[in-house]
Amino acid sequence: MSGRARFDIEAFLEMMAAERGAALNTLAAYRRDLEDAAAFLAGRGLSLSLAGADDIRAYVSHLAAQGFAASSQSRRLSSLRQFFKFLYAENMRGDDPMGPIESAKKGRPLPKILSEAEVDRLLNAAATEAARADLAPAASARAKRMLALVEILYATGLRVSELVSLPRAVLRSRSRMIVVNGKGNKERMVPIGERARDALAGFGEAMRGLGRTGEAEVWLFPALSESGHLTRQAFARDLKDLAIRAGIAPGRVSPHVLRHAFASHLLQNGADLRAVQELLGHADISTTQIYTHVLEERLIRLVADHHPLSEASRD
Repeated sequence: MSGRARFDIEAFLEMMAAERGAALNTLAAYRRDLEDAAAFLAGRGLSLSLAGADDIRAYVSHLAAQGFAASSQSRRLSSLRQFFKFLYAENMRGDDPMGPIESAKKGRPLPKILSEAEVDRLLNAAATEAARADLAPAASARAKRMLALVEILYATGLRVSELVSLPRAVLRSRSRMIVVNGKGNKERMVPIGERARDALAGFGEAMRGLGRTGEAEVWLFPALSESGHLTRQAFARDLKDLAIRAGIAPGRVSPHVLRHAFASHLLQNGADLRAVQELLGHADISTTQIYTHVLEERLIRLVADHHPLSEASRD
């Protein structure tokens, strides 16, 4: 690394500490990023302080070739942007080479989802265990609770925190809708299907067998061995155990994955994106648009199957 580059990096870090109040960890990250870029350019006979846009592009290509993820590339580019912005503002160089440099494209990860057949396997495994007559009352209640949890989660797409904290009042009604208290303390109405209501009724009967249906019970899914409601961590753990028994890799299953399956399967079968937004409790439709890949696949099939100029319609 050239003396000029070392001096400029130190000046930049001093500014970040004095004027921006950057934490030690932040300063250390900036130093690592800038010294790495400086070392790469020094190997090409160049100084970081004098680098041009093509030199920075060569460094980005080097990062990609080394297998750095887009997020890591973007972080290093951000450090370089801040560094060259400082040099330009302090008249330590007359231009900013980062202007024409684009940030690394971060591919938006698609949500993990289960196929409809896999969800059926999960539900069937839970139903088989809930129907066992040889279980002790407490074990039977746990099995029936799991069936009710999975049926409701897949039927409604609730957040796991919304699911485990449902009030016991839900059990008293055979209504086709339940009121959910969601993010920001906002209430929304969510339809609940017949299978989920039947599973709830079975769980309620098991709870009566344990003497756990008194007025003191506040939660629909109380913890069976302690006060309060079932924790999200306990449900997530039990759901992975159920996945193993259903022959599904546990790493592919979580409460959030079932929420994704609810939304994706609705869209695959013709639901409107706005309706799914409402059901999921998303304040902004941009959050729901993570599922647009499902809509795109459906629309492509729709055009391919029904447009008069498509190959399929001519057959």
